[in-house]
Amino acid sequence: MRISYLDLLNTEQRQAVEHGVGKANGQGRRPLLVIAGAGSGKTSTLAHRVAHLIISGADPRRVLLMTFSRRAAAEMTRRAERILRSATGSGAAGTADRLSWAGTFHAIGARLLRTYANEIGLDPAFTIHDREDSADLLNLARHRLGFSKTPTRFPLKGTCLAIYSRCVNGEVPIEEVLRTSFPWCGEWADALKKLFAAYVEAKRSGR
Repeated sequence: MRISYLDLLNTEQRQAVEHGVGKANGQGRRPLLVIAGAGSGKTSTLAHRVAHLIISGADPRRVLLMTFSRRAAAEMTRRAERILRSATGSGAAGTADRLSWAGTFHAIGARLLRTYANEIGLDPAFTIHDREDSADLLNLARHRLGFSKTPTRFPLKGTCLAIYSRCVNGEVPIEEVLRTSFPWCGEWADALKKLFAAYVEAKRSGR
């Protein structure tokens, strides 16, 4: 008797894989959060989940599979394809290749931004800065505004970028960020607001 691809999973893994699949009228399709430690079979469980969804009739082009690294994303896609091939025969080979929404969080995010760039006022040909690029552009705006020649020392580019990141990522007002994390920069709140506005404009204009 052929071993079912689900029989290779333990009880908890199988529950995660089967959650909400095949339920009528949306019954049981609530979101599922799985908390698992190292070595618990997370990658295998996700690959089986993807394969099970496709085998159960899901369009692979409507499956969103994201992880942190390109290597992990590629590995999960390969595993899903192997499971599909094993479960349904050679005809399933290449099915996982149609997982067009499989990749890293950053890659999927960048793809969505390019797809809808015109609708949100961006150039679809935008470039992505790493932290060093961002710090250099922020420093250029800092020089243009004359903040590098203030009578008292203005925060350096690395500090400015750290403040900006906290404001944006935490959606926290600059006054609160300065008060709680950068109290020595408290006197520069208004100047930093001008700097960050110039930085955003520089990023948008590509200058």
